Amino acid sequence: MIEIYHNPRCGTSRKGLQILEDSGKDFKIIKYLDDPLNFEQLQKIISLLKIKPIDLVRQKESIWKEEFKDKKLSDKRLIELMIKNPKLMERPLVINGGKAVIGRPPKKILDIL
Repeated sequence: MIEIYHNPRCGTSRKGLQILEDSGKDFKIIKYLDDPLNFEQLQKIISLLKIKPIDLVRQKESIWKEEFKDKKLSDKRLIELMIKNPKLMERPLVINGGKAVIGRPPKKILDIL
């Protein structure tokens, strides 16, 4: 089943959700701010995305700029930070089987449907 890791307060995430709704395919909405991921789940998503953890960090978030921007952090520490502060994660994330994409811009979601 297709999954979207969604933040309803984010316009880009809402556009990604609309793409899934328009596709007519079944999908599951995961509000990751309300139900944060654990280490293994986030590590698996990063692996499916084929990126480094730093590439999933929203580096314009105030918490990042104020507390972590100039620090050298390991991949493990970055994952831990995103678990503790899930708004640091880029959004929306969409997973379809063994494929995943960050929906920025939202039309990238079409690549895995």
